Amino acid sequence: HGRTPTPLNNPAPMLDRPVATATPPARAHATLQPQRRGIIDVYFVGVAAYAEEEVFRLETEVIETMMNERFDTQGRSLTLINNPATMLERPVATATNLARALAHIGGLIDPAEDVLVLYFTSHGARTHELSMSFIPLRLEPVTPQSLADMLDAAGIRWRVLAISACYSGGYIPALANAQTLVMTAAEATRTSFGCGAASDFTYWGKAVFDEQLRRTFSFAEAFDRALPVLRERETAAGHPFSNPQISVGSQIAERLNRLEQRLQRRAERAPTGAAPATR
Repeated sequence: HGRTPTPLNNPAPMLDRPVATATPPARAHATLQPQRRGIIDVYFVGVAAYAEEEVFRLETEVIETMMNERFDTQGRSLTLINNPATMLERPVATATNLARALAHIGGLIDPAEDVLVLYFTSHGARTHELSMSFIPLRLEPVTPQSLADMLDAAGIRWRVLAISACYSGGYIPALANAQTLVMTAAEATRTSFGCGAASDFTYWGKAVFDEQLRRTFSFAEAFDRALPVLRERETAAGHPFSNPQISVGSQIAERLNRLEQRLQRRAERAPTGAAPATR
């Protein structure tokens, strides 16, 4: 859950070291390709925001690979990761870096056509703040309103937002609109499960993204199929049901249906054992 920030007048020791050695966001932005006219492009942003547990990095990397392979995001995917192992390869996950990444993508997309998929994994608080933690850095959490403001400022219209964190259902009121699908690992008053040193995936991230989205191109269908699986696994582990939540905007359903059709055609044209073609 969220940490108490270090006061500005008492900075943590070596505060600048991770920043000085981390991958500059601009380098990652430069690898992103512009949208293709007449194609519903998907841009993927993965945020692994909590450095002190490997599970957030591990699942974000697996999900990015899956998105590249199945959702045609190769060259249009970006991850922000708080982890010492990736500091030289990936930008760190801060609110500022996330806002800049979204703004850059907003300048590349066709806002009438293209879709952003954002996967955010971290610890969540009862106050509905997502922890951004990379000791010894002092990082501000991401709130429902701050994330909504970032997306609005970037001019990104079509959004699929997935939040894997405790109490993440509290993000839905600020993020839901007609052009957005938002799904969360738990309802606003419940915890989700699967973080910790022994995990390589959160329960919800595994069920929805690593399992069901390998079988369907529909985010809503993957979510629905994952619910009984999650309930069974949480019960078997002695946990109360996290009760994941979803909101599907009235306009985005048709946009995602068209995307699913494109991706299905792409998959059908791919030779057995080969990566699918672009279209």
